[in-house]
Amino acid sequence: MKKIVYLLSGILLLAASCAPLDNYDEPEETLRGTIIDKGTGKGVQTEVGDGGIRLKLMEYSWSDNPEAYYFTCMQDGTFNNTRIFKGNYGVTPLGAFVPVEDEKIIDIKGVAELNFEVEPFLRVEWVGSPVVNSNGSITVKVKVTRGTTNPAYQQDLNDITLFINSSSPYVGDNNYDNRYITRIEKDDNPTALLDQEITLTTSGEFSKDRTYYIRVGARIDVTIDGRIRYNYNEPLTVEIN
Repeated sequence: MKKIVYLLSGILLLAASCAPLDNYDEPEETLRGTIIDKGTGKGVQTEVGDGGIRLKLMEYSWSDNPEAYYFTCMQDGTFNNTRIFKGNYGVTPLGAFVPVEDEKIIDIKGVAELNFEVEPFLRVEWVGSPVVNSNGSITVKVKVTRGTTNPAYQQDLNDITLFINSSSPYVGDNNYDNRYITRIEKDDNPTALLDQEITLTTSGEFSKDRTYYIRVGARIDVTIDGRIRYNYNEPLTVEIN
């Protein structure tokens, strides 16, 4: 019996030593670039994570019908993925802009640069500077305009929201303090405020001697890639003393 056990153990060890090794090189190619507002020439402001701008990659050097691979942009519309396998890809951006109909085909080897010009649904702009009130709340003024004349994307606004936190400049719908945000809801008809100066004041009384990060987002009532996505202005830093 002992001889049989030893024999079986040897066979198993031999089989294990012959198992194929994963000897593929680690992904180390880079794809970087910017999602650019066609009307302003600037990067499209977004939020970090799946609620912002996503890049969809299709690796055609692997398959004619590959499974999609996604990664996200930074909040200024730039992207820099340094962990991609070498190959031939189709790339499509997905976000709060008129959908890009044709994917761009690119060979990724070393560092590949790729930019997209898009028409955002909305543009959100600061008007003047934030004002700190006596109770520490913050009042801002913004202007929201259409970013495209495409008739298929002139839907009513879903909301206009002033986001704020005291923890990170990456402020937006993905990272805010719900004690202080202010939102013009769909029932309040935010569409009527297009092309006008809008005043928003954070709610609640703030802690003093802190740094706060603020940003305004607006979105139309249309779903892209499974979400109703925001267009944003640039985040600002406000010191409360």
